[in-house]
Amino acid sequence: MNQNHSPFPSLPAYSDEERIARAKAAYARLSTRHSCRSFAPTPVPRDVIKLAIAAAGTAPNGANHQPWHFAAISSEDTKLAIRDAAEAEERRFYGEGDVEPKASAEWLEALYPIGTNAEKAHLETAPWLIVCFAQRKGGIAEDGETQNYYVNESVGIACGMLIATLHEAGLATLTHTPSPMGFLREICSRPEWEKPLMIIAAGHPAHDATVPEHAMKKKPLSQISSWFD
Repeated sequence: MNQNHSPFPSLPAYSDEERIARAKAAYARLSTRHSCRSFAPTPVPRDVIKLAIAAAGTAPNGANHQPWHFAAISSEDTKLAIRDAAEAEERRFYGEGDVEPKASAEWLEALYPIGTNAEKAHLETAPWLIVCFAQRKGGIAEDGETQNYYVNESVGIACGMLIATLHEAGLATLTHTPSPMGFLREICSRPEWEKPLMIIAAGHPAHDATVPEHAMKKKPLSQISSWFD
C-alpha cells in the first residue's frame, strides 16, 4: 500500500477574532443566496463556470475516487432538449390534464407556497446548465469497473461547493431534480454507470425575478444545531 504523504498545506495564521470575522462575513454573503426561477439571457463567461466546477472538484469524497462528472451546457439546442424532456416528466409529477399526479397530495401542498409548476423556462433561458452526475463506478480512471464509495454524499458536498462558488462570483442558481432523470444521461452522452443527480441553472437573475416569502424563512441556529461543550 502506498503510504506516501505530503505535509498538510499551511493555513493562514488568523487570530480568533479574525476567524470569527471571516466566518461572519462568509455567512453574511451566503445568507443572500436564494433559488432563482427567472433568469436573464445575459451571457456568463465560460471561465466562471470552469472555475466553479474546478472548485467543486476539490470537495472531500470517498477514497478520493472523486465520483462526479459535471456537464456544462450553453448550447441552445441542448438546453431546449433538456427543457422538453424535463417538462414532460414534470407534467406527470404535477398531474396536468387528466393525468393522475405522481406526487402525493402532501408533497404538492408543501410546494404550493413556492409556486412551482410543470413549466421550467429557466432550463432554456439560463445561460448555463450544469448537469451533475454521480459515478457509481469508475474511480479516478473512470473505467466503469472500479467501485466508488459514499457517492451521493461526495457529490452532494461537491454540488454545495459549486453553488457557493457561483454565488461568490455574483451569479444566481437554481437546483432542479426532475424524476426520473435518465434522459439527462442520454442527452449529455454519459455512460450507464453514471446517475444524474441534479441540474444547476446558473446566470443573472431577470430584472423581475422574485423570491417567495416562504423561501425567505430559515430555521434559526437553535433549531438546526445541538451543542455538547
